[in-house]
Order: sequence, then C-alpha cells, then structure tokens
Amino acid sequence: MTTTPTVGVLALQGDVREHVEALESAGARAVPVRRRSELEAVDGLVLPGGESTTIDKLLRIFELDEPLRDAVKTGLPVYGSCAGMILLADRIEAGIEGQRTLGGMDVTVRRNAFGRQVDSFEADLDVVGIEGAVRTVFIRAPWIEQAGPDVEVLARIPSHASDGSRVAVGAGKIVAARQGRLLATSFHPEITGDARVHALFVTMVRAS
Repeated sequence: MTTTPTVGVLALQGDVREHVEALESAGARAVPVRRRSELEAVDGLVLPGGESTTIDKLLRIFELDEPLRDAVKTGLPVYGSCAGMILLADRIEAGIEGQRTLGGMDVTVRRNAFGRQVDSFEADLDVVGIEGAVRTVFIRAPWIEQAGPDVEVLARIPSHASDGSRVAVGAGKIVAARQGRLLATSFHPEITGDARVHALFVTMVRAS
C-alpha cells in the first residue's frame, strides 16, 4: 500500500464531488468509478448516497453489480453512506420488490427509516474511533435494525437531544457500523465540511 491510497467513488448517482473532496482532504487520491477497469484500479471504494433502488438498477446497467459483489467478498475496503449503507446490507426492510444489495455486512437495514425528505435533520453524535462530536446530516436516511455479532456499532441515535428534549424518532437505532473492511453510516458526512469519517475510512484502506 502506498502512502497515498487511491480511493474510488462510485459515480452513478449521489454526492460524488463532495466525497471526492472529503477523501482528498483526508489524504487519499480520489477518483470516480463507472467502469470495471476503474474499479479494479482502486484500493478502496465509497458508495455515496442517492436512491438505493436506482443505484441498484444502474449497477446492473453498467455491469458493475457482480464485480462489486466479488470485490466486497474478496476484501476491498468499502464505505457506504446512506443509500450506500443499504447496498452493503445483507438484508433490507421496507425495500421494493426485486431490490438487491451487494451485501457483505451482517445487518438488517430499514430503508427510509427516518421518513421523507421533509423529515431531514442534523445531529451531533459520538462516533467510535473519532475524537469529539461529529455533525451528522440525515436525508431520507436508513437505520440498522439488527446487527450480527461480528458487526461493531460505531454510533447510535441518542435518546435525548442536546437541549434535553426526548428524541421522537430513531432513539437507540444504529446509524454507523463497521464489519472488517466495510464501513457504513446512515448520515452524509461529505456535506458538512468535516472529513473525519472519511479519514477513518482512509485509515482502514491503508491498513488493508
């Protein structure tokens, strides 16, 4: 592994540019990935947010679904944000008929768990492996309903907000997790200007 790893960002839908900028701030060389040859040239990969069912269809159209599934199985470090979390999950609740995932993480993810676009919100969360609170943004976000024994929980929605009021939706739900070389968050760290989550992933890539 070189000092500066090459990390791809799946560039079929979602916040590709923002992830590229965050990865470069975290010390990686970031490149978009749309083809199998580009996938084979990276040391790690980010699956950005977007619409999970649309990304699933585009992966099939671009013939990237099976190569990506194989890459996950053979140990490529992958970070999935929001819809990317859904793609990494072994199981989905509230998915649509025929929706498939890449799998790899022994988790059950509930799609659109926090509600519609109008229900988007921000919160400061403690994330294992990152010093200090992380500002997180949730947009039509999933959460993890169940995690297997090999999954490390990195963050949960607290039962009370910072002002002391009780959290109405999602209290206690898992919103960040890691299993081996796979990292997943319900939230979008790429749009806050804080690259610490990406730095955590780049550290994982270097360690691989």
